Amino acid sequence: MTDRVTVSVHEGVADVRLNRPDKLNALDMATFDALAETGDALAADASVRAVVLSGEGRAFCAGLDFSGFAAMAGDGVRTGESERTQRLLGDITEREPGRITNLGQQAVHVWRELPQPVIAAVHGHALGGGLQIALGADIRIVAPDAKLSVLEIRWGLVPDMTGTAALIRLVGEDVAKELTFTGRMVSGEDAARIGLATRVAADPRAAATDLAREIAGNSPDAVQSAKRLLNRAADHDLAGQFLEESRALGALRGSPNQVEAVRALSLIPLSEPTRP
Repeated sequence: MTDRVTVSVHEGVADVRLNRPDKLNALDMATFDALAETGDALAADASVRAVVLSGEGRAFCAGLDFSGFAAMAGDGVRTGESERTQRLLGDITEREPGRITNLGQQAVHVWRELPQPVIAAVHGHALGGGLQIALGADIRIVAPDAKLSVLEIRWGLVPDMTGTAALIRLVGEDVAKELTFTGRMVSGEDAARIGLATRVAADPRAAATDLAREIAGNSPDAVQSAKRLLNRAADHDLAGQFLEESRALGALRGSPNQVEAVRALSLIPLSEPTRP
């Protein structure tokens, strides 16, 4: 693990935080690695009964780190990267060993795979890949004024970190398509109204921690069995869905229209609404 993600455990509750506050916790390759490794470590820790996932600073996660976007736009593999990072920057249809995901997807899916319940506490921005990380949690508690968006369409891309499967489960096909086709921002209150979030709280981390403590007080065997059963009831051929995400993104990244979308987006302030 790196300092991209911090973890502390108290009375059975793991406090996991994205830790790039100066970058609004934007996702770089080290963060993908750290998230996947953190999830694996927590899964093996029998002392952990519930997890709170949040972001340090002013945002949960603003999405992909813009400085690393050149690789996603077609510059290819950079020297000095880890083997798993090179797989993600190269052929993104290649799966992590023994997984149904690539590294970017595993940074999200690891929270759904985790035996223990995971509660995301969302404040500030949760955009693109940042929103998809929150969607990997079992429960999302959001600040009323949080800003959430399936932002990939504005980059000429598609959600590629398990988001297509999660959106359908949470908000239904029509709302999932509206959010994905438009990339519009929704507030925390609107996210709760449409099912993208579980509920709102003025202090999402405190509310998530209280809930995690309540869950941690119940039988861990029963809680983990319940999560496993509920996941199984909701999941439909995730391996195929995740591979199709990767194929779609691989065909889009670096294409003329995608490059033009990146250029156009660079001229638009992040806070500008996407529609009246």
